[in-house]
Amino acid sequence: MFNLGYLKRRLGQYAALWVGGFLVGGAAILIGLLFADLMTAVDRILPVMLGALALTLGAGTVMTLVSGETLGTKLAVLLLAVMLALPLLWAPVSAAVAIAFFVDRSIEYSETYAAFQIGVSRVLFPIGQALGQGDLFGWLWTAFQWVSTVVGFLSALARVWPAIRRLLGPEPPVEA
Repeated sequence: MFNLGYLKRRLGQYAALWVGGFLVGGAAILIGLLFADLMTAVDRILPVMLGALALTLGAGTVMTLVSGETLGTKLAVLLLAVMLALPLLWAPVSAAVAIAFFVDRSIEYSETYAAFQIGVSRVLFPIGQALGQGDLFGWLWTAFQWVSTVVGFLSALARVWPAIRRLLGPEPPVEA
């Protein structure tokens, strides 16, 4: 039915991709600040990062679809890729948001951030309209940001935790 080991490995790769997207995106923006204004750096770096992350997620999904895994495993990986695509793309965007916060600039002046928000809105707005009216879209956008950040944090923690445990040493024996 499902190859849980394969799914776990793919989720670990997703976690590494999320962390990499956040760290590389943030580092690239910080380096870009040496040569340009924050918004110029963000507008040059985010499209590259978003494209690279989308292509990597797509390539991983295609590799699974053409692999010898079971149909259930392939469908599970495809479903996870669809569900986790927006949180993955949020990784470099959240790095840009964090940097803008710390340098006391409004990220809304970035054309790429605005285009990203519009793109996400095109996905979330119909969902909000289907579920009801009112301020549901604003709530969905806020929920998207929080869920994406939490998914990224948990992905990073799951990826880094084994290394932290090794650094802390073996657990003391339990006496009965």
